[in-house]
Amino acid sequence: MTQTPPMPDVSPMPATPARPVPQTERITTIDILRGFALFGILTVNMYLFSNPFQDYLLPLDPNMPWYDRVGLWLVHFLTEGKFYTLFSFLFGLGFALQLQRARARGGRFWTVYLRRLLVLLGFGLVHAFFIWIGDILVLYALLGFVLLLFSKVKRPRTLLIWAGIFLVIPQLLSLALAALIEFGRTVPEAAAQIEATFVAQEAMFAQEAERAREVYQTGSFLEITAQRARDLQTIWLGTLTMAPTVLGMFLIGAYVGKREIFADLEAHTALFRRLVIWGFLIGIPANLYYAFAIMQASRTIFGWDLAFANLALAIGGVAQSLAYLGSITLLSRRDPWQRPLSALAPVGQMGLTNYLLQSIIATLIFYSYGLGFFGQVGPAAGWLIAIAIYATQIPLSHWWMRRFRYGPAEWLWRTLTYLRLQPMRR
Repeated sequence: MTQTPPMPDVSPMPATPARPVPQTERITTIDILRGFALFGILTVNMYLFSNPFQDYLLPLDPNMPWYDRVGLWLVHFLTEGKFYTLFSFLFGLGFALQLQRARARGGRFWTVYLRRLLVLLGFGLVHAFFIWIGDILVLYALLGFVLLLFSKVKRPRTLLIWAGIFLVIPQLLSLALAALIEFGRTVPEAAAQIEATFVAQEAMFAQEAERAREVYQTGSFLEITAQRARDLQTIWLGTLTMAPTVLGMFLIGAYVGKREIFADLEAHTALFRRLVIWGFLIGIPANLYYAFAIMQASRTIFGWDLAFANLALAIGGVAQSLAYLGSITLLSRRDPWQRPLSALAPVGQMGLTNYLLQSIIATLIFYSYGLGFFGQVGPAAGWLIAIAIYATQIPLSHWWMRRFRYGPAEWLWRTLTYLRLQPMRR
């Protein structure tokens, strides 16, 4: 009589509690990319740290010295639109990696990730209202809730399709609006009304810029906080126009994470080389066009010139950010670049802390409750200050990460996300 073999135990394994990623499981290249992106973000933000936001929308001052024109042109060409997109890619990549780890341990993802987003939203609101108006954390947190809707997507290609939709449709709408305005200008009565509207808008921004300059140069902390709240009403409308691009880059990052490309970088070397080649082939001419066009334009007067400049930035910004991504990824794995680029990893490990610290340092330099240099520093000097701040953050990040597991903001973020105190010291 044959004996029936015992059935294997197929009872489900207990879910592993949610926890932060251990240091041994971190992907160093991602930390390097995040650290690199922090420098690019700082160079773009520096002009707005030292000038009223409204100045950014007005025509370029014809009396600006040549070296400041060169400094501003370099921001437009090298960094504007390239690094918030790279950061957005990394946010989406991190989302995909966290989702995979949650599924691997059989734990809940949505509950933990929702708390993570709510804490990030809190950081962003504090940053925007009490430190600096140019916050991106609020937008990332809000769009993170939208990103959660894509957590059930099975095929990676679907994420790319949706990314393309979010990246392309706003540009089509922008061109359609420009066409409508230009058509209106062919009708005498409508043309006069359109021009009057733009002139009034430009005058309003100039008046608001003068008000902001006075408050930031001479006001108390409370007066500056009130001015920040006033400025946020304007800047968040502009920030919302970035939302489709941010969400599109979220999804490209999630696509890369879902395909586990960063789990085996050597196997995907050819992909990163293509990103470098095509990214620069598309990005360099598009950003050259944008940098020259935007130096001649007013962002308050919309028409074909501004629409085409924005289109060039949209195309060139994404392309060049992917070229930067491919370049840093390849170089970080090759001598003689590996060692110097690895120095950026601790900066990226405490990316949230360093992002907030950049705002704190810059506002203390420029606002009246600090050194009071608001409105007195041009783009050329802004580059030097950005380099000095970042050069300070590199050794500071190394010193901190040798002693602690997380940056201060990262520790608080994880503690509130997982609802238990995280170990801090190594």
